[in-house]
Amino acid sequence: MIQIYTGNGKGKTTAAIGLAIRALGHNKNVSIIQFFKDKKFYGEQKVLKHLKNLKIYSFASKHPHFYKNIKIEDIKNECEKALEKIAKIIKEKKCDLLILDELNIAIRDKYIDVEKIVRLLKNKPKKMEIVITGRSAHKKILKLADLITDMRLVKHPYYTGIKSRKGIEY
Repeated sequence: MIQIYTGNGKGKTTAAIGLAIRALGHNKNVSIIQFFKDKKFYGEQKVLKHLKNLKIYSFASKHPHFYKNIKIEDIKNECEKALEKIAKIIKEKKCDLLILDELNIAIRDKYIDVEKIVRLLKNKPKKMEIVITGRSAHKKILKLADLITDMRLVKHPYYTGIKSRKGIEY
């Protein structure tokens, strides 16, 4: 199936990582493709990289919303490399669970053409579960999904001036 975790609330990546752990507990092969996440920064990457049957790939690790002096063309090139990796994983048919973390952001910000993702999703192996995370899921991606969870923001300490906390938000 295709699962989407979207919305403005916290917990989209956390939910996907939880599903990865569950799948690994049943000896499934899991691949995680992360967009806009530096592999030296996020706590889950530090732990998960040591687990058997799991592969993590990071692309376009810096988003211009958070970093200055980032070239848009460089981000697009990194996202194209991610698409190539996604296509390869789908073609090899060795992955049971493929998590595309923050893919929705890459589509929303037009670093990736939604039609390319739609083609890949339509050609995925029937036994491969795909999870797509990130705010602002595109309507064409939502249409393909079997499960959609919309994480709704009710209250968040960020809006009271509290910064992201190591080990909790990243």
